[in-house]
Amino acid sequence: MEPLDTARLDAGSLLLVDSAPIIYVLESHARLAARFAPLFDRHRDGELAFAVTTITIAEVLSGPLRAGDEALAKRFRSVLESWQVVDLTADIAESAARLHASLKLKLADAIQAASAISVNADALVTHDRDFSRLRAMRVLV
Repeated sequence: MEPLDTARLDAGSLLLVDSAPIIYVLESHARLAARFAPLFDRHRDGELAFAVTTITIAEVLSGPLRAGDEALAKRFRSVLESWQVVDLTADIAESAARLHASLKLKLADAIQAASAISVNADALVTHDRDFSRLRAMRVLV
């Protein structure tokens, strides 16, 4: 799988990153980590800002906690909390409900999209093609 083309992302862009790309990179997924590596490289170099939802934090921490690795979960949480964390508010919940109803997105996906819109993210980064119906913002898959 080809790496994402990040050339069209301006320096300083804010990206809301869905759970899967983070998990692929953290776990060095044999095929999929390389797809998202350019984004994480640009973030490491201070060129891109990342945001995550509390849903993403829960999903990313589930793997280490399922394996009983508290230390790894703590390290992952520290990294995720160093990014902009988007809490689920009543306004985001209502926006998510509207996206869920109108675009037939899964509710968790609708929350991700509504959260990205609420923080004026320049793009939503995901590995979920269900977001293809979302026209309110740029989606990097």
